[in-house]
Parts: sequence; structure tokens; C-alpha cells
Amino acid sequence: MDAPTQQEASSIGNEIGEITQLNAVQMVCGRSSGGGTTGCGSPAGRGDIPAETWEKVKNHPCYSEQAHHHYARMHVGVAPACNIQCNYCNRKYDCTNESRPGVVSERLTPEQAARKVMAVASTIPQLTVVGIAGPGDPLANPEKTFKTFELIHEVAPDLKLCLSTNGLVLPDHIDTIKKLNVDHVTITINMVDPEIGAKIYPWIFYRHKRYTGIQAAKILNDRQLQGVEMLAKHGILCKINSVMIPGINDQHLIEVNKAVKWRGAFLHNIVPLISSPEHGTAFGLSGQRGPTPGEMKALQDSCEGEMHMMRHCRQCRADAVGLLGEDRSAEFTTEKIIQMDVKYDVESRKSYQSSIAVERSGKTIAERADLTKCADNDSDIKVLVAVATKGSGLINEHFGHAKEFQVYELSTGGVKFVGHRPVDVYCQGGYAEERNLGTIIRSINDCHAVFIAKIGGCPRAELIGAGVEPVDLYAYEPIDKSTSAWFEAYLDRVNSGAIKHIEHGDPAI
Repeated sequence: MDAPTQQEASSIGNEIGEITQLNAVQMVCGRSSGGGTTGCGSPAGRGDIPAETWEKVKNHPCYSEQAHHHYARMHVGVAPACNIQCNYCNRKYDCTNESRPGVVSERLTPEQAARKVMAVASTIPQLTVVGIAGPGDPLANPEKTFKTFELIHEVAPDLKLCLSTNGLVLPDHIDTIKKLNVDHVTITINMVDPEIGAKIYPWIFYRHKRYTGIQAAKILNDRQLQGVEMLAKHGILCKINSVMIPGINDQHLIEVNKAVKWRGAFLHNIVPLISSPEHGTAFGLSGQRGPTPGEMKALQDSCEGEMHMMRHCRQCRADAVGLLGEDRSAEFTTEKIIQMDVKYDVESRKSYQSSIAVERSGKTIAERADLTKCADNDSDIKVLVAVATKGSGLINEHFGHAKEFQVYELSTGGVKFVGHRPVDVYCQGGYAEERNLGTIIRSINDCHAVFIAKIGGCPRAELIGAGVEPVDLYAYEPIDKSTSAWFEAYLDRVNSGAIKHIEHGDPAI
């Protein structure tokens, strides 16, 4: 995509201003469905998002489901120490082959981090956000964290700054966070009942003393909730991350959802427990299972009537770079950055991002009519579909090259994003990995269709045999528009008796 000229860029505000106001909720946060909120928007109407909040979330890939198709983020790993121990965490500082929080390939100094940010932002003009998420806790390393933010603001003032924390010492640093213009803070809150918390956190280290058990969990939770209230008071957007742990806090997260909403949190992100034994976490070694996709969706659906839900999280590494769902960190190692000729041009970056805004606005207008076509149908049928995409909100990935599938729920109420399914790649180096095909199909066998840009004969036949329709009719077309058109045709086939609608079960993990 070519960036607009300076004259074109100067007129962009007039071109899309009306569109932005009319579609703020849809573009930022998804559509309301069933009386609940599917994303970080509001069911109350397009005027319900204040202009100041809109500016903070419109191009933030973590706070906006729509934005994550178009804008990139990066994390810088400058915070190695942590002040609590979680049974689902095992930090690693030189790891390249694990994609999960708490893992980095390199630990950086604040100066190295600022240099890396300039290099990445110069190469990836759609980068809009820089966050510090570890590999430990940023606020357990306050000097390194805040020095990094200061340096980044000096060299790249157009970037949004983010912070992720367990919240134990968050209340002590609110003033500094506000002073440094950190507008987005994520707190991981897994419980509001210390007895449940004692099963998740073996210990905390608070004010030079180690606490364990219920006492540790109570201190942690009190501080977390205090931090949520203080962030809201200071106008800082707060996202809550919660790890769903079956049999421990799964249903309890409904109470967490209510507690953080009442205290002013903006967005709730429930993520599945990662518990592979090879990661060396306490839960992984004890055999604690993670939730199934069906269990995840049911819990998220239960909470979305209470507050805005995030469903597009990728549980990123602490040094992730690029669009959500991709990791380009290997392109920006310290060794490679030293050799790069970095030229940071704020104006060219703004121009490029303006062109993205124009493209998004045009797609939104084009899709509005298509998304209302099913509204006249009184069917209560809902189906899940999987989509292979490389980003930009398009169906633009080959089935065999997909590393994940994005899953959407289709109904006469519209298109709702419900999550993503990581899979093993089917085509490796030009050869098909037949052993992977079965696991891929099992991971999406709750879906009625899979949308792809291209697919081979063998996987096509296997998908059809499993009851999943491969759809390549809409290659390189917008996801919402294409899935809506397919669903309209699907309902017509059901109503005419050409096919029978059959409910699909929970997929394999």
C-alpha cells in the first residue's frame, strides 16, 4: 500500500470524520450480540465512546479487535525480576522456541530497547504500540521500566506506551505512570477470593517480606483492585487479563469480571491456561489441564453481558514484534540492529497509518449493507467458521501455510469474533505434513466451514469428510463481508431443504 501524498494526508480527517463517528463502536470493538458486548465497544450506541477514549483505542491492536488486523505492537524485554510466583509461569531469558508470556530471546537495557524500538518502527510503519510485559514484572523493575519509557518517548513520541503487571505494587507507581503518558495498563487478576488465589500463587514478595498461602493472595488481590480503581480515577485505560484454570478459577472468573467492571476496568481478557509439561511450570508438571475452546467460549459469553470482552489475545512473548499472531522478533536481534541504518521519520509513519485509516473506513462502509442482509431472516441458527488470514481483515492465507485460524460466530445478529486456534503448519518446505492434517481438522471440527485463499485436493477432501466445508470462493476478500455472504447462502440452503443444519461438538485442543 502506497502512502498518500502530503496533500492527500491533510484531507483525510475530512474524508473519514463522519465515517469514524458513525462506526466508532463497530470499527474499534466489534458488534454487540445478544445484549452483551462482543469487544471493547459499547452496546449503548455510537455516541457512547468518548472522543478521548476513541483516540486511545482506535489503532491499538490489543484494545481493539478491528485494529489488530491492521496495526502492529512490540514488547521490549527489560524487566527480568518478578515479585510473585504463579503456578502457570516459568520465565526464560534466552528462549527462541516457546511462544508464551514470560519468555524472551534477549534481555535488553533501556538504551538497547529504545534503539530497537526505533529500528522496528522505521521498518514496520504500522507499529503503533510499545509495551513492557516482562519477562518478569515491569513494576518489580521500576527503574529499568520507567527509564525505557522515557527514552522511547524521546526518540519515538508518536508511539503509544503500554504496561503489563501483576498489580502488587501498582498503586505505588500510578503518579509516575501518568506522568510518562502510559495510557494503557494491563493487570493480571485471576481471583477475588484468597482461598482460590492460594491455589494459583505459592508466594509473593511485598515490602521486603515473603508471604505465602491465603495471606499472600489477600495482599495481592487487595493491591490489584486498588490499582484498578486508581487507574480509572486517573483516566488510564485498564485491561484485565485472567488465566482460565479448569477446576480452580473457571467459574470464579465471572465474579472477577463483575469486581473489575465495578472498579472501572475498560476491558476483560480471559485467556486459556498454557500447561504443556515441557514449559516446566508447576501446573504443567502437575498435569493441570487447560480449557477446551468450547469451555473458553462459554465463559467469555457468560461475562460479555457484564463488560467489554477481548477475544483476540495471542498470549504474546515478552519480546513479540509485529501483528498479533505473528512474531518478527528474529529480524530485530541486538546484533542485527547494530548493523541497521535507522532513520525514524514520524511524518511518513503518520502518512502510512492515515492510509490504513482510509482503507478501514472504506471497508466499513462497504460491509455495512452486507452485514444487514441476514437481519430479515428470523433463524436462530448460529455457526462457527474458521478463517485463514495473514492480516488486514482479509481471507488471504493458504490452508497449508496457516499457523492459526481465526474463529467467528455467524448469526442473523452479525459476525462475532470468538477466538483463534493455533495449529501445526500443514505444508513445510514444499511438502505436506500428513500427520498434521488430522490435528488441524480436529482443532476446528466445531466449525461448519473454513475460509481460505487456496487449498489442495487432499485437505479439501478430508475437511469435507469431517463435516467442515472448505470455502475458497472469497479469496482475498474482507472477512466480515465474505462470511456474511456465505452464511446468508447457508441459511437459504437450510430453509430450502438442500442441507440439514447439524450442531458440531467441542474441538480437540
